[in-house]
Amino acid sequence: MDFELTEEQRAFADTAREFAQAELAPHAAHWDAQAIFPREAIAKAGELGFCGLYAPESAGGLALPRLDATLVFEEMAAVDPSTTAFITIHNMATWMLGSWATDAVRDRWGPLLTSGEKLASYCLTEPGAGSDAASLKTRAERDGDAYVINGAKAFISGAGSTDVLVLMARTGAADSGASGISAFAVPADTPGIHYGKKEEKMGWNSQPTRAISFDNVCVPADHLLGAEGEGFKIAMKGLDGGRINIATCSVGAAQGALNAAQQYLHDRRQFGKTLASFQALQFKLADMATELVAARQMVRLAAAKLDAGARDASTYCAMAKRFATDAGFTVVNEALQLHGGYGYIREYPLERLLRDARVHQILEGTNEIMRVIIARRMLEADAPQAIR
Repeated sequence: MDFELTEEQRAFADTAREFAQAELAPHAAHWDAQAIFPREAIAKAGELGFCGLYAPESAGGLALPRLDATLVFEEMAAVDPSTTAFITIHNMATWMLGSWATDAVRDRWGPLLTSGEKLASYCLTEPGAGSDAASLKTRAERDGDAYVINGAKAFISGAGSTDVLVLMARTGAADSGASGISAFAVPADTPGIHYGKKEEKMGWNSQPTRAISFDNVCVPADHLLGAEGEGFKIAMKGLDGGRINIATCSVGAAQGALNAAQQYLHDRRQFGKTLASFQALQFKLADMATELVAARQMVRLAAAKLDAGARDASTYCAMAKRFATDAGFTVVNEALQLHGGYGYIREYPLERLLRDARVHQILEGTNEIMRVIIARRMLEADAPQAIR
C-alpha cells in the first residue's frame, strides 16, 4: 500500500494549483460578490483537460482515474470551492453522456463538453423528490422517433447558463420506482424548456441555481442514455463519483482555510507575541490538520475503491462524502474562529470558504442519507468481512 503520489499525479496537482492561483484566486471574491458565472475561466480549465478529467477518450476526455481527478479538484477548491464544484458537476454529467450516449450524440456533444466550450447540468432533483430520488415524477413519453418530456426539476446547478441537460425522467409506470426511470441528453435550448429565477443562495454564488420546467419538450429518441429503465442506475453511478467530487471540494476548502490560518497565526500579534506562540491555538491547529488529513485519505480510499470497481465502492463513497464534508466544514469554521473578527469580513477569504462549504453537507445526497447507505451495508450478512 503506497500513499505517495506518482510523478504524473504530482504534475496534475501542480498544474491545477498554478491554474487556480492564476485564473481563480484573483477573481473568486468578485464572482462571489456579484454572482458572476465565470464561463471564460471554466473554458480555460477545459483547455487543460479539467472539464473532461474522467470522461472516456471516445468523448474527448482524459479517462483519468477518479483518484487523479481528486488531486485536480482539491487544488482548485482550495481557492474557489464554488466554481470548482460546478466544474465537478460538469465532469460528472460529461462522463455520463460520454459513457452511455449513442455514437451520434457522443460525437456531437463529447468534444464540446470535454473542452469546456459547452457546459452541462445534471438534472435529478425535483421539488417533491430530493433524498427520495426514485419517486421523481418528470415524465418522458415515447412518440414515434422522439420522447416528449413534461415535469420540473429543482436546484439545478448551472441551469439557464449551460448547453446540455443530463436529465432523469420516468418512462415506466407512475409506481414503477427506480426501475421506471430513464436518462436523456437534452439540449438546453430545446423549445418548451423554461428556467426559473436565479436563486439567491448563502454560498456557491459563482454558479447559478435555478428550477427548470419542461412543457412538451421533444427530444429525438437517440438522445436516450443507455436503455429505457437504466436511468436510475446511471444516476447512482454518477453520484458515487459526484460524492467523491464534493468531498474533495470540502477537503480543498479546508486546506485553503488552514493555509490562511497558519499564516494569520504568524502575522497577528496579541499580548506582545504572535498568536502562533499560544499553546491553545497550536493545539487547535494540530487538530484541524489531523482532521483534514483523515478526510483526504478517506476520499482517496473511496476513489481508489471506485476505480477498482470494488463491490463496496458506493459505501466508501458515502463514508467519504459524510466524513469529509463534515470535517471540512469544521476545519473552515475553526480557521474563521482563529481569525477572530477578521474572519467574518470579506477582506479575508474565510467567510466565503465557509459559505461555499456548507452546502456540501446537503447536496449529492444529504449526510443523513449517507448514513442510511452506510448502515444498510453494515447490516447485510457479509458486512463484517466486507467493510474493513
